[in-house]
Amino acid sequence: MKTLIKNILIVLVFAGIIGCELEPIDENLVTFDDISNFPDKAEGILLNGYTGLVNQYSFSEAATDDAVNNVLNNNYKRIALGELNAQFNPAARWGNYEEVFWVNQFLDIIEKGQTQWSRDTLTNTMFEMRMKGEALALRALHHYYILQAHAGVGQSGQLLGIPYFTEFIEPDGNFNVPRLSFEASVQAIMADFDAALELLPTDYGLSAANVDPWYSNLEDFDYDKYGIVNDNYFDLRISGRIVKALKARLALFAASPSFLDSQGYYELAADNAAQILNTIGGVAGLDPTGNEFYATDANIQSRESLWRASIGGNSTTYERRMFPPSVNGNGEINPTQNFVDAFPMLDGTPISESNTYDPQNPYANRDPRLQKYVVVNGTEFGGGIINTGFGGGNDRLDSIQGQSTTTGYYLKKLLHPEVRINNDGTAQGKRHASVYFRYTELFLILAEAANEIAGPDHQVDGISARDVIAAIRNRAGITQPDNYLASITTKEAMRELIRNERRIELSFEGHRFWDIRRWGLPLNDTAKGYFFDGNNYIELPSVEIRNYQSFATYMPIPNSEILKFSEIEQNNGW
Repeated sequence: MKTLIKNILIVLVFAGIIGCELEPIDENLVTFDDISNFPDKAEGILLNGYTGLVNQYSFSEAATDDAVNNVLNNNYKRIALGELNAQFNPAARWGNYEEVFWVNQFLDIIEKGQTQWSRDTLTNTMFEMRMKGEALALRALHHYYILQAHAGVGQSGQLLGIPYFTEFIEPDGNFNVPRLSFEASVQAIMADFDAALELLPTDYGLSAANVDPWYSNLEDFDYDKYGIVNDNYFDLRISGRIVKALKARLALFAASPSFLDSQGYYELAADNAAQILNTIGGVAGLDPTGNEFYATDANIQSRESLWRASIGGNSTTYERRMFPPSVNGNGEINPTQNFVDAFPMLDGTPISESNTYDPQNPYANRDPRLQKYVVVNGTEFGGGIINTGFGGGNDRLDSIQGQSTTTGYYLKKLLHPEVRINNDGTAQGKRHASVYFRYTELFLILAEAANEIAGPDHQVDGISARDVIAAIRNRAGITQPDNYLASITTKEAMRELIRNERRIELSFEGHRFWDIRRWGLPLNDTAKGYFFDGNNYIELPSVEIRNYQSFATYMPIPNSEILKFSEIEQNNGW
């Protein structure tokens, strides 16, 4: 962690060099104290807290039962095959402490009260409120990322969380801080989120009638001045709405079987989710295009994205990685047969219980999301027909090492369907955006939590797990009435259905890797494939055999931190 602080100081020094050709002189170096006197520079420290946010493009599914990566030295492939250890862990997030220290430095600036954001007293107060709220929320969020990746049962046998830092520490300061208990870590994150909620606007660009009381009750409140501070120009920054959604996500994580298995945290998750969802009309507010939030400019800008980054310019980055080779991609992520089998029949019945599923016509009368998310044999995609079986050329299974599918499938989800990559190297790119939180995830948080509280029909602020799953499956195109859903009457059966819907709806967005751990599911399910030999479809039972240690439910603390800091306890087994 000392290295992180040194990096922060180096960045600030270079930011202060205003154009020296040889050696900088003292007047050209900006210190932390100097920055306090320059609002734009002080805000720049806060904005560093927006780096390191987790979006949908990790492709960690290659280390789960949902996908195989065809690049032999891919880091997630390596850990799935047995290389995960305290020295090598591509899912580590210990580095997010850098963002924690950035926002702690900003909070020090706020506490000193030396920075003037506006000459007007009211406007200055509101700027300070909002940005302090942002900093507290971001500090909580980065601690959550670290907790998700490194919480676990320690060598002492106790369920441990992480060190929680609420102050900036100089490089020569004390970083040798023990991990809090898991629940104490959760409570510390919640406390920061709650403090942020008292300072942030619920949304940016609110009308005068809807301004939050902690702003409207300020002495001599003026809506025009409020607009300067909290206009919708700031829409992509963290808000009270986003913080409540993050609280729901944290509470569900804490409540899960591998951690606290707690009714109280399920209730907290459900309550926070329901509060937000009822502001968009409950299940009626489920975005009809939300399951293809990446597919068009209109979908990217739709209400499905509860929190996203700005929309980038035209690009082909992910399509070049994922498109099949015949349309000039590298076919990197290959969904498994395990994942394909998770999609029910069109009437909503799991294929394992359906008397109409035909393994020799496997994609007929299936959940329409299958064709939206996976390139199956015979799919038109990327400007060509993709045949992964006999006669498929470069798209055929195992045709070109490192490019052709290893499972019989290519990825379609997250890729813009109108991108074209031409044979001459030119391309027609499309716009993409990093998404940090989708409303569909919030609906699924409510469904999971409400069901764990009291079963399929337990309502939280008027919304039940059955209501949510019905709306999601209806949007997907499952034939109505959904008789399979109607047949679900127990908490246990609904739990399995919710987990399956979450697996499908949030697929390839980085959730599965953590979900199977918080649920305590097996990590070593063998990745399977499917191949058309010209006459028949043949199951490939062992495309990739997974090799996680028995204790890999809980991920390791980086070994470098254990060696440096005697107070940090390693998770058991690592």
